[in-house]
Amino acid sequence: MADKRDYYEVLGVSKSATAQEIKSAFRKLAKKYHPDLNKDNPNAEEKFKEVQEAYEVLSDEQKRKMYDQYGHAGVSGAAGSGFSGFGGAGFDAGDFDFGDIFDNIFGGGFSGFGGSTAGRNRAVRGSDLLMHFEISFEEAVFGSSRDINLDVVEDCDDCDGRGGHGEHTCDHCHGSGTVTTEQHTILGSFVSKTTCSYCNGTGKTYDKKCSTCHGKGKIKKNKTITVNIPAGIDNGDRLRVSGKGNPGSNGGPNGDLYLEFVVSSHEYFVRDGDDIYLEVPITITEAILGCKKTIPTLYGNVKLTIPAGSDSGDKQRIRGKGIDNKYHRTKGNMYIILKVITPKKLSREQKKLIESLNKTNLEDSTIIKFDKFTEKNEDK
Repeated sequence: MADKRDYYEVLGVSKSATAQEIKSAFRKLAKKYHPDLNKDNPNAEEKFKEVQEAYEVLSDEQKRKMYDQYGHAGVSGAAGSGFSGFGGAGFDAGDFDFGDIFDNIFGGGFSGFGGSTAGRNRAVRGSDLLMHFEISFEEAVFGSSRDINLDVVEDCDDCDGRGGHGEHTCDHCHGSGTVTTEQHTILGSFVSKTTCSYCNGTGKTYDKKCSTCHGKGKIKKNKTITVNIPAGIDNGDRLRVSGKGNPGSNGGPNGDLYLEFVVSSHEYFVRDGDDIYLEVPITITEAILGCKKTIPTLYGNVKLTIPAGSDSGDKQRIRGKGIDNKYHRTKGNMYIILKVITPKKLSREQKKLIESLNKTNLEDSTIIKFDKFTEKNEDK
């Protein structure tokens, strides 16, 4: 045991090293001395076992405390029994990333025996676009058609979206879009595929780059499209316009454009789902005596009877004068909310009439009950 090297010295770290520093040092040395990567070095296996043993102790908080206090004697038998190949006793694969080794050998991108690091660039659909679209209250209720100007990206007319003229199969990848390379190593043969740099994965080359689209195959155009707004649209509803989103790549289709509706408020009508609410002002005399009132609706005027003794906040329903449901063949209702208007200014004659009316004791039971409560409250 006396001939054992100090574990900190083995890993090349100080005694105050953090757990992360210890782990990083182990990973580095494990790659350096791994037996399967150093078959020509007879000392590699012993070095690897030494590194593994040091890490097994110093990576364990309790074992490290014992080692710091008593040295090798404090952890005698605690360290592993040594290396015996991949997954062998004493080797914790969970702390070791074999991908790191392969990255060092092949420059990254390893994906297994016979694996492929990169496939041919496949057609990719463009992303969708979202556009807020303001419409009037009436357009939302009844529907309409609107023309809007958009900058859209479409296939270039001059090259039919190819990006060039004089098309040929790529000589380097033979039309596959990928280049395959095979490497023979001590671990076996590895096949990797990378995107062909000559055709960018398309499998095709051209004699001349298109001067209109500069080889991109797409150009931006300003277009006027007609949007049909269905009746019953509400705030936040969306309408999809197919193919008017961002352009695809490698021949992929464009994404879609989504119009999110922002409905302007109306001066009088208020919408709640498929129902319409309308606040109707009436005079004091109309509220007291009742009357017939002309009420505006979305579909023209109607006559409504206001019963005598009406008050502010009273509600009446007019069936079928709401909004068409966009999913079902139903129509909402219209609700009339009365608002009794108290005049701010009275003529002398009107004031006399009100005063004389007040002398006739128009108080109802609610007012009488409240007055009695007030009188009783004065006695407290």
